[in-house]
Amino acid sequence: MGILAWIIFGLIAGVIAKFIMPGRDGGGFILTCILGIVGAVVGGWLATRLGYGGDITGFNLHSFIVAVVGAIVVLAVFRLLRR
Repeated sequence: MGILAWIIFGLIAGVIAKFIMPGRDGGGFILTCILGIVGAVVGGWLATRLGYGGDITGFNLHSFIVAVVGAIVVLAVFRLLRR
């Protein structure tokens, strides 16, 4: 899946990750979107490296789940580093 699709997924995934993991992170909505984009790209990259890349071909449920999980992981790492 192209990088543009991961960016779009990342915007949505960032908002959902923030909804799943509420808290005061600082930076507001813009930072949440940036973390979501980074998380979606990282999640897509990791899924491809782990052998799940063949299933990530476009806007489908599997790709969306990968993007949200990636965004949650990046948000958790961000919170750990901010402490």
